[in-house]
Amino acid sequence: MYKHDEAWHTQDLADELAEYSEKQSIFKKWSELSDVVYTSTRAKWTGHNINFPFSKLHYYVGATYMFPKYTARFLFYRAAGKKAGVQKLVHEVRNPKKTHKLHHIAEKYNLDKEQFQKICEKQLKYWLLLP
Repeated sequence: MYKHDEAWHTQDLADELAEYSEKQSIFKKWSELSDVVYTSTRAKWTGHNINFPFSKLHYYVGATYMFPKYTARFLFYRAAGKKAGVQKLVHEVRNPKKTHKLHHIAEKYNLDKEQFQKICEKQLKYWLLLP
């Protein structure tokens, strides 16, 4: 993964915390908590001293959901990339239900945006994917 500067990670974490605070249902909050865990873990992996904003219990609860969620997304994009004819593996874990994120991934891998979006939308109908 690309390593960003600390300001980028700080802003990314703030965005994820805002999404977390907006959610009402327990399941959606859990999903957003997993995003907060992922974001803070990624910042630490990059070498920045950004602390996880909740308790250790929250961290473990979020991580419990994070691993299957992001593994499913990784496998989803790997399959979509193969269908789109990408020579190398697509290494992404973004939410495939958000069109702008699909377009960003298509640009990154030099794919036709509309074609890649159609592949992902069709695949989503049959793919067990965590939100």
